[in-house]
Amino acid sequence: MIKNGHHASCEGGGEPRERATEKRKRVVRVWCDGCYDMVHYGHSNQLRQAKAMGDYLVVGVHTDGEIAKHKGPPVFTQEERYKMVRAIKWVDEVVEGAPYVTTLETLDKHNCDFCVHGDDITLTVDGKDTYDEVKRMGRYRECKRTQGVSTTDLVGRMLLMTKAHHTNMDNSDYQQHADNFGKGPKGHSPWTGVSQFLQTSQKIIQFASGKEPQPGDTIIYVAGAFDLFHIGHVDFLEAVYKQAERPYVIVGLHFDQEVNRYKGKNYPIMNIHERTLSVLACRYVSEVVIGAPYAVDKDLLDHFKVDLVCHGQTEVFPDKDGADPYAEPKKRGIFRVIESRNGLATDDIVQRIIENRLQFEARNQKKEAKEMAVIEALRRREDGETSQA
Repeated sequence: MIKNGHHASCEGGGEPRERATEKRKRVVRVWCDGCYDMVHYGHSNQLRQAKAMGDYLVVGVHTDGEIAKHKGPPVFTQEERYKMVRAIKWVDEVVEGAPYVTTLETLDKHNCDFCVHGDDITLTVDGKDTYDEVKRMGRYRECKRTQGVSTTDLVGRMLLMTKAHHTNMDNSDYQQHADNFGKGPKGHSPWTGVSQFLQTSQKIIQFASGKEPQPGDTIIYVAGAFDLFHIGHVDFLEAVYKQAERPYVIVGLHFDQEVNRYKGKNYPIMNIHERTLSVLACRYVSEVVIGAPYAVDKDLLDHFKVDLVCHGQTEVFPDKDGADPYAEPKKRGIFRVIESRNGLATDDIVQRIIENRLQFEARNQKKEAKEMAVIEALRRREDGETSQA
């Protein structure tokens, strides 16, 4: 027995001291898998919870072919999805082309003790639970699903083309979107339906690193919307991170109204609270300024002791008064344009969705129909057990 870090006596049939030490130091390897399509803070929160259950997190990501077979067409390619998952700070290793059905063979091949999944259900094309085998063998753990976000919901927001998601969901247009994208012929599934995200200080603390800049760190500031946090953002932030030997990257996020001023349409798709968590989950980011001023002014640069200000090759929109928002860092000679070699923008993602609208609607309704069939089967089984008791 180990108590308070000290070895107790081995008398009375206890384990030898050497073996107890070996067990205490053994690394617990955790397995997660999934599509990780349109990676959002819900995925990141699942991986954060999974990592907390062990020491080393291995994440398997399915191929485009497997996803198309069991769910329908993914929004992002497998190469994009592999890179997105690698950028999440709780992930230690990514396994490309992981099988859609999780088996003991997969866990053993990657030396994982158990797998972790959210408290929803994942079904194969023929309606079977993809985690059935590992559940039966006791090598399955469950974590809480993040309320208020899903790929289904985000796709719907893009297609809705209104600003209802900036404020609330008590809106007839938004409810219509929820019905189209999260309702099958037999009603709502609790796993695919749309729910409201409520930000809390605890959630931000869980995602934040809590690390202060240290002497010798290069403090780098970037600002923007970082909406629908995607592979284009990851490539940019990785390039920013590589600008210094010891980088401390601060991301300034603009409020929703400010983003809508310069982006227009129904942007941002994600509100400021959602964008905060998405950016905090990235391994290249040290800190986030929530509601950063659009102009990178003297006060901001002095307050954070900024050494370098970076911007990508996207268009810089003028401030409300027509001024250059980067005038001050340019004046100080600390402004740098970064080439990330990835031109993907949020507009491109929305365009992918619009072009495949009917496929996505069909995919989500088919997914929910399968889930509702499982719920009905579970309900019948529970009713049967109750009547026999």
